[in-house]
Amino acid sequence: MSPAGAKVHYRVCPLCEATCGLEIRVLDGAIVSIRGDREDPFSHGHICPKAVALRDIQDDPDRLRRPLLRTDHGWEELGWDEALDRAARGLDAVRRAHGPDALAVYLGNPNAHNYGTLLYVPLLLRALGTANRFSATSVDQLPHHVAAHLMFGHQLLLPVADLDRTHLLLILGANPAVSNGSLMTAPGILRRIDSLKRRGGRLVVVDPRRTETARLADRHLAIRPGTDALLLAAMVHILLDEDLAAPGRLEPFLRSRERLEKAMAPFAPEAAAPPTGIPAGTIRELARELAAAPAAAVYGRFGVSTQRFGGLCHWLINVLNTLTGNLDRPGGAMFTRPAVDPLRGGGRGGLGRCHTRV
Repeated sequence: MSPAGAKVHYRVCPLCEATCGLEIRVLDGAIVSIRGDREDPFSHGHICPKAVALRDIQDDPDRLRRPLLRTDHGWEELGWDEALDRAARGLDAVRRAHGPDALAVYLGNPNAHNYGTLLYVPLLLRALGTANRFSATSVDQLPHHVAAHLMFGHQLLLPVADLDRTHLLLILGANPAVSNGSLMTAPGILRRIDSLKRRGGRLVVVDPRRTETARLADRHLAIRPGTDALLLAAMVHILLDEDLAAPGRLEPFLRSRERLEKAMAPFAPEAAAPPTGIPAGTIRELARELAAAPAAAVYGRFGVSTQRFGGLCHWLINVLNTLTGNLDRPGGAMFTRPAVDPLRGGGRGGLGRCHTRV
């Protein structure tokens, strides 16, 4: 129960694209509680530890609440105008002395959910002119975009699992029971998994750790960290070797089938089993189940992105969804219909335009 007189504010958490609805109770200017908003039509009361920790950020005694300048005598407060002018002069001086790539920019997650930063950050980036741009995207999801760019022609064409109609959901390196479905924002994920099982479907989770989602799965395969690409390649190998590939209506859009078969030839399940820790028979069974399901979706996320072969993992996930005919069909991995068509907005980007020291 909240204290008498507490005022309720309904807000949206800005910390990731799940944008869960929040019910925030405030008394005398202090946050009393943060809960998930059960009436939110999107998140249905889902909340994760990040949103609960917003109160800790708000009340942190070490939080900076005004600009500070480090001097020989310690920290001194500045007015906002003076602080912004000093920052601009400093950036300009470095840029003039050492070139634009002497600067680097990092954009955190909340920037994507703030109209002000959406409007003005692109202008700032163009003014700075640096190629060194980093963000939450470059930390955890660029392999998604590389695969989408190369396969579909735009980095924002990211197919997501059609949870409500699939019969077999294969999850690699993701924990939607906690994340609400990153890049696949799915409110009420626990209810959706329960519905999958009640209609006779199956959930298989591939993850080194027994996550909250793995505990709900019909089958959990504890793969060795960093070997997901071998498992995925072995599954593609089986589909091709046992003539189980059935892309159906997607066939006219495919090319280089022979190159794919040649590339996947070395990755038989017997070769993938020792490094992955998953028996060859289990790999074969999983590939055959994927091919036989009335509708199936392979979904990979953070765990298969933040590894050496992240881009290859997401390419292979798309290949599996394509070879089984599950790309962009009900119950499979479908392209979304966003409010703004990314193809009309340009921004296709490109690969290899510049290179880091790495």
